[in-house]
Amino acid sequence: MAQHNDTGKWGEEVAAGLLVGMGYAIVARDVKVGRVEIDIIASYAGRICFVEVKTRSSDFVDPLEAVDTRKRARMVRAADTWMQGARVELEYQFDIILITGTPDNYTVEHIPDAFFPALSAR
Repeated sequence: MAQHNDTGKWGEEVAAGLLVGMGYAIVARDVKVGRVEIDIIASYAGRICFVEVKTRSSDFVDPLEAVDTRKRARMVRAADTWMQGARVELEYQFDIILITGTPDNYTVEHIPDAFFPALSAR
């Protein structure tokens, strides 16, 4: 497996552990909806949370920049499709977890309800 894949999988493990520690229940991980992968689907406080995890080994690049308008639109479409297929009728939100560093030394930032979908996307 390529180094970036190892880093990403490690980051998703850290993110899932963080969410569980905060009281989230993990519903699914690495869910493919068409060509979009949803890193983590969790439930918390009566809502479904679609979580995008961005992991970088150094802080020279802001991982939040990778969740641009196009990525957000794809996440919204994938979430809508997943919700319809799963027949879930709860409110939902989009969280982002940013992890920077290595397993020996890293920082984690959780941004709950990180963005609102454009009205035309839903």
